[in-house]
Amino acid sequence: MERVLKGDAVEEKGERARMAAFIGAMAIADLVKTTLGPKGMDKILQSTGRGRSVTVTNDGATILKSLHIDSPAAKVLVDISKVQDDEVGDGTTSVVVLAGELLREAEKLVNMKIHPMTIIAGFRMAAECARNALLQRTMDNKENTDKFRADLMNIAMTTLSSKILSQDKEYFAELAVDAVLRLKGSTNLEAIQILKKPGGSLKDSFLDEGFILDKKIGIGQPKRIENAKILVANTAMDTDKVKIYGARVRVDSMSKVADIEAAEKQKMREKVQKIIAHGINCFVNRQLIYNFPEELFADAGILAIEHADFEGIERLALVTGGEIASTFDNPESVKLGHCKVIEEIMIGEDRLIHFSGVEMGQACTIVLRGASEHVLDEAERSLHDALCVLSQTVNDTRVLFGGGWPEMVMAKEVDELARKTPGKKSHAIEAFSRALQAIPTTIADNAGLDSAELISQLRAEHHKDNSTAGIDVITGSVGDMQKLGIQESFKVKQAILLSATEAAEMILRVDEIITCAPRRREDRM
Repeated sequence: MERVLKGDAVEEKGERARMAAFIGAMAIADLVKTTLGPKGMDKILQSTGRGRSVTVTNDGATILKSLHIDSPAAKVLVDISKVQDDEVGDGTTSVVVLAGELLREAEKLVNMKIHPMTIIAGFRMAAECARNALLQRTMDNKENTDKFRADLMNIAMTTLSSKILSQDKEYFAELAVDAVLRLKGSTNLEAIQILKKPGGSLKDSFLDEGFILDKKIGIGQPKRIENAKILVANTAMDTDKVKIYGARVRVDSMSKVADIEAAEKQKMREKVQKIIAHGINCFVNRQLIYNFPEELFADAGILAIEHADFEGIERLALVTGGEIASTFDNPESVKLGHCKVIEEIMIGEDRLIHFSGVEMGQACTIVLRGASEHVLDEAERSLHDALCVLSQTVNDTRVLFGGGWPEMVMAKEVDELARKTPGKKSHAIEAFSRALQAIPTTIADNAGLDSAELISQLRAEHHKDNSTAGIDVITGSVGDMQKLGIQESFKVKQAILLSATEAAEMILRVDEIITCAPRRREDRM
């Protein structure tokens, strides 16, 4: 029999393909499972690159992003955690764990000879039912600002409690809530700058209104400017050499060389004159500024900042309301940035430039201090998660309790649906409810508690009406989530539920995996 596929291509059919897909996805889920919940552990990721750089993290998306994965089904899970990270910022681990559990349940059902399409139909019904169960139990305090702020604080503390910042979570929750409320409902996190400075402890971090640029002020320039007009530019200020590549200039005497240099100097002086003509008192450039133009700026009493990195300069333009300019011939078309005061401040050992009273009132800078680069990186990731969740919650103000409460609510409703549904679908619906309970189970397991005992107590609690019971990992028992103030954003939970169901569905539909033949290298002899 002739082969249809080329040389080394591999195909797996039917049972084997499905097994391969399930196993790959479950392995990924088990990998990040231990990072779930307030007592989740961290992972060290070491790259094989030149720097052998090390990342210590327990953020699901960061862990999965750094893995090189062969299994196609596992890649689907990595993608949903990435999307979860971009979309709502938190719940990256939960989404993978839930999808993995759904597949684990589906595998049992497939072994009972239930067709995958039947399972998918059951999962669809169950997901819809679970979402409605959550919708009925959401709370919304957007009318009452004080209550809403308390909700945001609780959500931030819940998000941070599974991260490195959990020790000072009240402090950082306060920082995050302040920063997000300044945004007044926009989800543009560009305006919140996070600066990392090693040294001090995490407690020394602070929120600063305004913008901090990680540069020093040049020599002989004003150290403090009030009512600054800022020109943000990306232009070359270093022409005192002939810049044409491979240019050869033949001269017959030294005096001619001096003429060329004088001409170049004159050109530079004209450019500086043009820039000064904008009526500015602060010039920020992305590229180098040589000594000569710097001297000219200092004489004009203008603060010149060179080599501001691109992210800094983009954000500075955004925050001060200016635009990045690169030509200076017509000053009226260039939009200048404004701020009240520019001054130099010290953080730790470093001198930085602080712009306060900026045009865009929403802007602020969070300065993180910490023992080492790794701690700071992880703190930044944690804070970024909290900021994402909060900015999403400000837009969609519905909140839920946390600590395994939403999963139990959903599982209870889904169970009831399974009892009402005739036919094989009911097996799939029941399996969905078991998969939902895996999240509180994992939270309990990671805290070293007896999960079976706790979950059965929880289930009993939830059969009472309007129960607010969840897992309290600190005391290791079933606790009242309302008293403990453990809350989560509805948007995050909904995203977890829907993404995980869709991913599981996609992997379930697979019945054949075809791997392409690797490209052969030709013998170049």
